[in-house]
Parts: sequence; structure tokens; C-alpha cells
Amino acid sequence: MAKDYYQILGLDKKASKDEIKRQFHKLAHKYHPDKQSGDEAKFKEINEAYQILSNDKKRSEYDMYGNVFSGGGRPSGGFDTSGFDFSNFTNASGFDFDLGDIFGEMFGGSRTKNRRGRDISVDTQIDFKEAIFGSKRSFLLNKIGECEVCHGQGSKPGTKLKTCTTCNGQGKVNETRRSIIGNVTVSAVCSTCQGRGEIPETPCSNCKGEGVKKQNEEINITIPAGIENGEMIRLSGKGEAVTGGLAGDLYIKIHVEPHKLWKRDGFDLKMDLAVKLTDALLGATYTITTLEGESLDVKIPAGISFGEILRIKNKGVPMGDNRRGNLMIKIIIKTPQKLSRKAKKLVEDLREEGV
Repeated sequence: MAKDYYQILGLDKKASKDEIKRQFHKLAHKYHPDKQSGDEAKFKEINEAYQILSNDKKRSEYDMYGNVFSGGGRPSGGFDTSGFDFSNFTNASGFDFDLGDIFGEMFGGSRTKNRRGRDISVDTQIDFKEAIFGSKRSFLLNKIGECEVCHGQGSKPGTKLKTCTTCNGQGKVNETRRSIIGNVTVSAVCSTCQGRGEIPETPCSNCKGEGVKKQNEEINITIPAGIENGEMIRLSGKGEAVTGGLAGDLYIKIHVEPHKLWKRDGFDLKMDLAVKLTDALLGATYTITTLEGESLDVKIPAGISFGEILRIKNKGVPMGDNRRGNLMIKIIIKTPQKLSRKAKKLVEDLREEGV
């Protein structure tokens, strides 16, 4: 009968990966063979369940078929612990661990990662016209950036770098750490050269040999035409710098001020145009000012209805390839609040004619 890995870990089938990991740590600590209350068989069973449920592909196969087939010849896909001597395990009291990390290190893996600077997020407000047609912006940011004197080298200009004696130029050092399977050797970033493998013979006086320094930096950006309210612009490598690693990114959130006349609908620009009742009945020409500041004549056809929309092509939001959306003009017919005696007589005559 197939094992119920969820039941072994005491979890629901909808459990998240974080919940699975937390429960595994809790149970592994409880049943660790080196503990007085430990249970080697139970520990192996818990570990097998974790190896399946923490792997997305294996978990999917298990949920669908009750077995795992991606592990080669062993249909169950469980982790084979038969070759391990649990007598070598260190005391796990209060010890938090992740077998995925440890076994990765055992087979040649490394816990060293590329250092990366902090991302920065800023907000900027632009007017409606700038959002439609694009614009440029400049920001003065106070952030950790590449040293402008040594350009990130950390050494005094004109001097050389020398091999780091701590790591012998490797940028990383081996450290021995205790784990549930005894002492393991892991690779860590060298703290002397910060992973660069070299250190300056004569440190830069501006950044004290770090290669980075907190300073003001002017950032220029181009806001693309047609950007919408709430959109983000990402500038790769324009975040904070870090010694011996990559700079983070700069994220700029755009806030668009509303326009008193125009509104956006996709690539179309919409507006309301108030016209007199007589112009709606007899037709007329109205002049509007476009978002670019141009004067545009709009012909109101005789007999137009309230709420009817007039479309003017290629005057809306830029779409690229010299194409643009449309202007959509909604007609609002103004009804007079008061009528003169003469006007009232004319309207009554119209009513008698059935208009």
C-alpha cells in the first residue's frame, strides 16, 4: 500500500512549501536518532516524505498517481537512507537545518552566491500630457554607488591589485560546520576580499578600499510615451552597489495627474463637448484644443443626439509605428434653463409641428 506522505508529516494536502519545511524541521528534531526519545525508523520515514513533498515535480506525480516516477528505477521516489550511519549524527537539540542544503554541499555544491546590492524604489509624478507623449526626468539619489575615484577597484589610481592571501585568489574559503550528518565543509565568500580574489596594494583614500561609497548620483530616465498610472520603470544596475558584486536595480513608480478635460481609454482619448440645443438641431462647427495645444475644428452634424460620440482618427495615444489611437468626443447638449418670450413661442411652434 502506498505511503501517505501528508499523513506522515501531519499535514493537509493543500499545505504550502513553507508549511512542509517547518513541519519537517519540527518532526526531524523530535525523532532524531541521537536524541533519547529518537526513532531512527520514524526519522527515515519523515525524511522520505519531505524529499517527495518539497520537490514540485515529485509532489505533482505523487498527488496524481500515488507514486513518483521521476526518480529513476524506484517508483516510490523516496530518499534512500539505507547507506547512512546515524551514529555519526551530531546532537540536534535546538538545531535548525535543511537537508536539501546539506546534501547539496556533500555532493560538490556550494552555498556561495553572487553578492548583489539593494534595490531602490522611488515615486515620481508626471502630468497627463507627459504620460501620453513621453518625457525625461532627472533624480538626485543619495545611495551607495561605485567609487568615482577608483571606479570600483578599491585601489589608489595608478596602483595595482594583489592576490588575496586569505583565499589565495579564489574569492571563497572553505569552512567546517556542524550538521546532522557530522562536520561538513562548505564554501563561503572570503570576508577579506569580498569574493574578488584580489585586494588593493594601496587602498583608495576616497572609499577606504571598498570600491563603493555612499554619495549623490544623478539618474536620468526617459519616460516612454503612453505610460499608464501606476506602471513601474526598471533600470538594471542603478540600485545600490556592493563590494565584489552586482549593483541592485532602480524601480521608478509613475503617478499620472488627471487632466481636467481629457481622459484615457486604452489608446483613445475621451472628452465631453457641450453644445447648444440649436447647434445640435441645425449643426455647427466647434473648435477644440488638442492635448498637443493645436486647434481642431469639430463638425457637429445637424440632429445629433445627446451622448452621441464623434471619432477623430489618429489623434489619440501613440501606439508606435507612427500610429495613434482616436479622439472620442461625447456630445453633451445644453438645455436652456430659461426661455425668452420669443424663444418660448418658437419652441411651441416646433412642438405643434411634432418636433
